[in-house]
Amino acid sequence: MKRLYIVIVMILMIPVMLFAGDPSRKGTTGAEQLLIPVGARGIATGGSFLANISGLEAIYYNPAGLDLGHSSEAMFSYMSYIADINVSYFAVGTKLGDLGSFAFSFKTLDFGDIPITTVENPDGTGADYSPTFLTAGLSYSKVITDRVSVGVNAKIIQETIINTSATGFALDFGVQYRFGNNLAIAAAVNNVGSNMIYSGADLQSSTEIPGTQPGSSGGVFQAVAEEFQIPSYFELSSSYRFALNEQNNLDIATRFRNNNVAEDQLAVGLEYNFMQAFFIRGGYDMLLQNNADQIYGPTFGAGLNYGFAEGMGINFDYAYRTVQEFPQPNHIFTVKLFLE
Repeated sequence: MKRLYIVIVMILMIPVMLFAGDPSRKGTTGAEQLLIPVGARGIATGGSFLANISGLEAIYYNPAGLDLGHSSEAMFSYMSYIADINVSYFAVGTKLGDLGSFAFSFKTLDFGDIPITTVENPDGTGADYSPTFLTAGLSYSKVITDRVSVGVNAKIIQETIINTSATGFALDFGVQYRFGNNLAIAAAVNNVGSNMIYSGADLQSSTEIPGTQPGSSGGVFQAVAEEFQIPSYFELSSSYRFALNEQNNLDIATRFRNNNVAEDQLAVGLEYNFMQAFFIRGGYDMLLQNNADQIYGPTFGAGLNYGFAEGMGINFDYAYRTVQEFPQPNHIFTVKLFLE
């Protein structure tokens, strides 16, 4: 089994060796919505709990934790992002016995109404449009032994701006390894997939054909967009639980992220829980280079877990993330329903 664990980690590291980049390539990728985190617990702890995150919230951070959650779950998360953009996320999943756990997730961005401007009407035509950016995923996870769990998340990325769109496909892989009840480590590779390219009717325009006689039919000019990569990254994480007593626990975690076209990142996070019912969280995710370009500051949050019937419960989580250069911070609200 130890050899199996080594092989799994080596497989997860292959995409890093193939796609690792540097900050000089910043701005060369698209589909940046893939980097917007979801779930109040994950955001409040700086995205550092890859090693012990479980249930539906694990889909984004490390799909290996999906099978460690409740037997059935439903999750909705909402974030007031930046520049009046809102992010909504929905996921539902269930365990199928020894087969493992399956889940479906859906994330969409709300940009609001944007005035349409043209060359002839630079101040606006009077009409509005709203881009559609969405990501839909199908996830699978399985606990292989009492120490090891693995998972994969396949997702479709769709971006549409009026009559022009781009579609891509990506995979996330993850593994968790537990050393008893306190120490855990994890590795994950996210957004390994196809390039994307915009196409559609709005890239076409009518034009006169040079050299033709007056009154001749015009032609159609087709602008060809350039392909772009999606932002891939590799992560390593560890977490440790301090069992203060039977009712109080404190979890501490760290996470290292290697980005393919940006600075590497280091995150730390902690979570205090009282009787697995009340939670207080904090975290910080920082750039290891060009730290002055850091957009987000410290994160904080709290949660409440309440069982309202035998085998059924509900979980409320809230997270707060400071943002540089924008007047409003991020507010994240998450609600989860679960069956044991």
